Amino acid sequence: MKFKFSLKYLLLTILIFLVEILIATKLKNIFFIRAYLGDVIVVLLLYTFVKSFIIINNQKLILGILAFSCLIEFAQFFNIAEKLGFQQGSLMYIVIGNSFSWIDIVCYAAGCFLLFLFVKFEESGSLQKVN
Repeated sequence: MKFKFSLKYLLLTILIFLVEILIATKLKNIFFIRAYLGDVIVVLLLYTFVKSFIIINNQKLILGILAFSCLIEFAQFFNIAEKLGFQQGSLMYIVIGNSFSWIDIVCYAAGCFLLFLFVKFEESGSLQKVN
């Protein structure tokens, strides 16, 4: 692991974050997008955020993100946001979440799998320009 700033990944992080805000605000009434797609996309957000500042093995990062996502989800099972004293509706309460769901874990795994496929495809050179 080596620290190195990447403008490309930071810009992707900002774009994905804006998509997540759009999902949470304007698309919140579209169940599939709010309930499932947002959870798939959030792992991409975490990936691009870390890659904005650190050079790290892609597979290890993806596994770490899956583990982190599952840890947060299981913390929701124990109402960790309330136990830490965060008020309902506060930013940290929303970020941590308040309801455990196995479906969320499946969505995180699906997002990590798609990210893994994309990284493998990119590493194989298939996304490089053909001259």
